[in-house]
Amino acid sequence: MGYRDLLLSAQAIAEMPGDHKVHFLNPNAERINKSLGDAVGLQHIGVHIITVAPGRDSTESHKHWYEEECVYVLSGHGSVTIEGERFAIGPGDFIGFPRNTAAHALHNDGSETLTCLVMGQRLEQDVADYPRQRKRLYRNSGQWDLVDMKDIADPRLPPPDRTDAEEQA
Repeated sequence: MGYRDLLLSAQAIAEMPGDHKVHFLNPNAERINKSLGDAVGLQHIGVHIITVAPGRDSTESHKHWYEEECVYVLSGHGSVTIEGERFAIGPGDFIGFPRNTAAHALHNDGSETLTCLVMGQRLEQDVADYPRQRKRLYRNSGQWDLVDMKDIADPRLPPPDRTDAEEQA
């Protein structure tokens, strides 16, 4: 990769086709994703321009335990739901999610395409909760393990259906 390849011109970005993405837990979460960071070789931070059509979500509501994310609205109007509370968003608005703070998702409830610059860390390991689905995703070096939250248990503790008398026997 030459130094010139580190620069994406506005024209090159406009001409990028983008990838059509549908979230694996939310079929209404459909977007076009232009990965600017990938195009210049970034490995530890994701930088994307996303477009979300009217009536669509950007993703399933989620919270990262270890990664930070942020969103800058370039055009269009919509809403962001943060821990169940909905806020209107529009051009120039910025939303930041420090690690392990709040479940969130964007929704385009406007009449035009919602376009945002989205950035986030790309750690080798992360845990993400999907509270509406009651799921947890464990990501470890490319492997994804999705589990039901009801099945998560601390192995150091006795199972909840065991009594102290059973444990002593």
